[in-house]
Amino acid sequence: MNKILIVDDEPNIVMSLEYAFKKKGFEVFIARDGEEAIQLIQEVLPEIVLLDIMMPKVDGYEVLQYVNENFAEKDIKILFMSAKNKAQDISKGLELGATDYITKPFSVKKVTEKIETLIK
Repeated sequence: MNKILIVDDEPNIVMSLEYAFKKKGFEVFIARDGEEAIQLIQEVLPEIVLLDIMMPKVDGYEVLQYVNENFAEKDIKILFMSAKNKAQDISKGLELGATDYITKPFSVKKVTEKIETLIK
């Protein structure tokens, strides 16, 4: 079973994504901030992390950096989900090593389709 970690401080986004991925057979983990995300990444080693950038405590860029420094060999796919939708924001995320970048608002269907192509 594929493990996915959803990291976002917006409850509606978390609930929608959690429901969609559980329905598709994923084992879903939730973090509401970057600190919790880092802790869960260490504990469950998800294959995929859907990661908001602007969050309390530790932002998404720091979480990505942590994964790159500590789990590079694990090939954890990080997809940023962010309202930061300028070209420079997107290129910064990808340059830092994100697998992909999804701008908010987004369709849950498109996100699940994107993830399914990544894990095949």
